[in-house]
Amino acid sequence: RVQLVESGGGSVQAGGSLRLSCAASGYRYCWGWFRQAPGKGREAVATIYTGSGSTYYAASVKGRFTISQDNAKNTLYLQMDSLKPEDTAMYYCAAQRAGLCTAVAGTFAYWGQGTQVTVSS
Repeated sequence: RVQLVESGGGSVQAGGSLRLSCAASGYRYCWGWFRQAPGKGREAVATIYTGSGSTYYAASVKGRFTISQDNAKNTLYLQMDSLKPEDTAMYYCAAQRAGLCTAVAGTFAYWGQGTQVTVSS
């Protein structure tokens, strides 16, 4: 079993930055960040393989967001720069114990409770 706890959300003006953290317990093969805006589906933001560090970024955040991990601290990060109002959403940390690190939410078995990010114009 994997337990995930997110932190670091908040409100910021457009162009600002936030850093999300996800503290984990239990083995993870792959983990990442998803987000869900009101009335929309849950979409992948960025994922990373625990072992190789290979990453995936959604096109909408590439060049602005950076995913990283500290395996010694069992912590996942998402550095978000140049934030836009359309980045406003609930952000979730997710993990899986095996398989491909996909951008499909349904392939991730473990989820945190989420942290809200609000970007005002």
